[in-house]
Amino acid sequence: MKRPTPPEALPDPAGSPDDSKRHLRADARRNYERLVEAAHVVFARDGGGASMEAVAREAGVGVGTLYRHFPKRIDLVEAVYRTDVDELAAVAEKAVANLEPWPAVEAFTQAFRRYASTKRTFLTELHEAFEKSPDLKSRSRERIDQAWNLVIGRAQEAGVLRTDVTGADLMQLVAPLCTNAAVSEEQGTRLLAVIIDGLRPTA
Repeated sequence: MKRPTPPEALPDPAGSPDDSKRHLRADARRNYERLVEAAHVVFARDGGGASMEAVAREAGVGVGTLYRHFPKRIDLVEAVYRTDVDELAAVAEKAVANLEPWPAVEAFTQAFRRYASTKRTFLTELHEAFEKSPDLKSRSRERIDQAWNLVIGRAQEAGVLRTDVTGADLMQLVAPLCTNAAVSEEQGTRLLAVIIDGLRPTA
């Protein structure tokens, strides 16, 4: 004899309150991610002059939705920066998992260059974010150092990268190259190649 289904296991055709809450949370998460992605685009395009209204338009949501997620402009700057750091750390993990040691170094160095280059357009806002949340800079710096060292350490163990450099060293070499507005794209590419070549073990 088939046992009856417990009442709590039966689907509610009208949708339960919990279903509605989950739906609202999912919508809010999608809007949040859409706004952060739009802010990346607008900050890269408009720099420090980017407006909150432009971000909302790029995301395809109302300004009210934007301010519910990010009451202040600096809150949006922080979210963009945290997302960038998360993505950079993910690149390091993927590079180590999928590439040979030296190609992983090249891939991550290029990824860091792209990451750092995007900060050129809103450095002032970033400094304000660091002042508002002093631990934001230190935590992010630690994560980026760990990402560098993950890639570099593996290459050093494989004997394809000199052992007298650290992730912090490379960040100091590459970051100014990316944030200096006087360095053209062509020159930056050339200088980065010089830096990468200098990582190979000496004879």
